[in-house]
Amino acid sequence: MQDYFPVVVQVIPLDNYHVQVFFDNGKIVDYNATNLLQGEVFKPLQDIQTFKDTCTVLNDTLAWDISGNRDPSESIDIDPFTLYELDSINHLIA
Repeated sequence: MQDYFPVVVQVIPLDNYHVQVFFDNGKIVDYNATNLLQGEVFKPLQDIQTFKDTCTVLNDTLAWDISGNRDPSESIDIDPFTLYELDSINHLIA
């Protein structure tokens, strides 16, 4: 039997540095990025408008396209397995 590989199909960045993450199997999670923003590499995302404007899906996962050219090597992304392990928030949205 093949294990499920999580594929992110949509992300919605929120004003509180959270991101709603939608998977191809219907699961929805809330990713809290506030702790992530402490690192130097994440400094550009401390501006909420940059956080929201660059938030996207790249390589089937949540990413921030810092360069603006859709180059995965110049983006910040989160492992899709890390995201998928979060509790589902489907019941809060439906």
